[in-house]
Amino acid sequence: MASKTVSVGSAVGLHARPATIIAEAAGEFDEDIFLNLVGEEDDETDAASSLMIMALGAEKGDQVVVTSDNAEAVEKIAALIEKDLDAE
Repeated sequence: MASKTVSVGSAVGLHARPATIIAEAAGEFDEDIFLNLVGEEDDETDAASSLMIMALGAEKGDQVVVTSDNAEAVEKIAALIEKDLDAE
């Protein structure tokens, strides 16, 4: 299983707009993709669900672990989390 730890780049965290962009990107992959806040590895969040991403409560600068059997999916989702998706 591939994983990558990244910092949340969006100015107000993973709220509605960034969560929707990430969930749509995750939905493009057949494999499951999971997100966890560092320190809360027991609470896996489905990256294909914008509601679950928002429930994660990740704020700017928080460390998030992206995990999947698909390394390409991990890289794509991790890159989105690192960006300030509110600035686009």
